[in-house]
This record gives sequence, C-alpha cells and structure tokens, in this order.
Amino acid sequence: MRELDQKSKVEDIEKYLRKVDYIIRRKGREILSDFNITIPQFNALQILINKGDMTIGELSKSMALACSTITDLVDRMEKAELVIRKKDEKDKRVVRIEVLPKGYEILDKVLNRRREFLASKLADFTTEEIEGLNSGLKALYDAVKDELE
Repeated sequence: MRELDQKSKVEDIEKYLRKVDYIIRRKGREILSDFNITIPQFNALQILINKGDMTIGELSKSMALACSTITDLVDRMEKAELVIRKKDEKDKRVVRIEVLPKGYEILDKVLNRRREFLASKLADFTTEEIEGLNSGLKALYDAVKDELE
C-alpha cells in the first residue's frame, strides 16, 4: 500500500509542478510583452548574463538552437541594443556576444516583475509554509540539477 501511496504523491507533485510552471511561463510571456522582448531573446540574455560572454556557437549549444537561428536572434538583439558583438581579447578571429547595460536592465525589470507576481501569490502563506516550499523546491532542484550537465 505504501508504494502505491508514494506513486500517487509523485504523480501529484509532477502534475502540480507542470501546472505551476505553465502559469508562471504564461505570466512571464505577458511581462515580456510589456518590455518588447521575445522569449528567445530573454532566454539568451539569461544565459549570457549567467555564463558570461559567448560565441554564437556556444550560445547555440546552450539554447539547443541552430547557429543560423542564433545569428538572426543576435542580429535582432543588437538592433535593440541589448547585446553587442566584440572581438575576443586573446584571439581576434573569435567574436563574442556581450550584454549591454540595456540588456541587464531589461532582465532585471522582468525578473523583478515575475518575483512581484510570485510574492502576490504567496502573500497569504504562513512563514512556515513559505520556508517549507522553499526548502522542498531547493532539495528537488539539488536532486535534478546534474541532469543539465
């Protein structure tokens, strides 16, 4: 009986994670539209800011998109003054993508709006519920994070 109960709990956790992810992504898209930035541009900014300057090939691999797609994406981001292409300091043949201040600013504003949305949904939670949710999600993340590498 215990194995069946645990299987049911795992199914519930997976279902609710999927539902929460869907709602947060949908709200995130609404927020992005306020800043005139696309989802791929936002994802590219996050990767570049978290990992540092990258080549088209490196960004392509990180985003699992074709180099030609990334080239077009970076072209649009450059026109929007979110990023700039720069020659590598050590090897002038290599071109790296660097995030400009406007890119950092937009990422910051979008993430702040997403946090405000989440905070509004957690407003009626007790401190213990928030701490429990936080520690449970962190433990789950720690258990799965190696799958990305």
